[in-house]
Amino acid sequence: MAEVVTPPPAAQVASVMTPVNLILLSLFAFLVYLRLKPATPQTLPRAPPPTVFRTFTPPELFPYNGQNGMPVYLAVRGQVFDVTAGRNFYGPGGPYANFAGRDASRGLACGSFDEDMLTKDLDGPLDTLSDLDSEQMEAMRGWEERFSEKYLVVGKLVAVGSDEAKAAAARQ
Repeated sequence: MAEVVTPPPAAQVASVMTPVNLILLSLFAFLVYLRLKPATPQTLPRAPPPTVFRTFTPPELFPYNGQNGMPVYLAVRGQVFDVTAGRNFYGPGGPYANFAGRDASRGLACGSFDEDMLTKDLDGPLDTLSDLDSEQMEAMRGWEERFSEKYLVVGKLVAVGSDEAKAAAARQ
């Protein structure tokens, strides 16, 4: 009968440690590491600063024209809207930029972007819009509705020296 010769244990170990096996073992260990390593914690983007509903007079609203890093606000029929998300339209260089930081009611109602549609005297009374016809008023309401659907109302516009302006100044 033929005798079965078993190789010595060192020879068995040497045959397992071939370069191909070492590469496969390293790849397996690397994949296990990738699977088990702790995930980096997700970081949320910083929340925008909270917007507080406040009362604006025309001079207080004027700096909110998108320049010097300021947000872009505009007023329509006494409501102040934060239109910063539409900075391309309402901010510096945009087609509606002359309305930024101002009461845009008359200009939007008349469909005009001319400077003469804007209130010149910021310390004077607010535009009552009483001379607008029904078609112009309807156009302004359409703009107001569009702004209400798309942008946040951040305040209301009142005349300088009004009781509301005085009360707002007293709260600050």
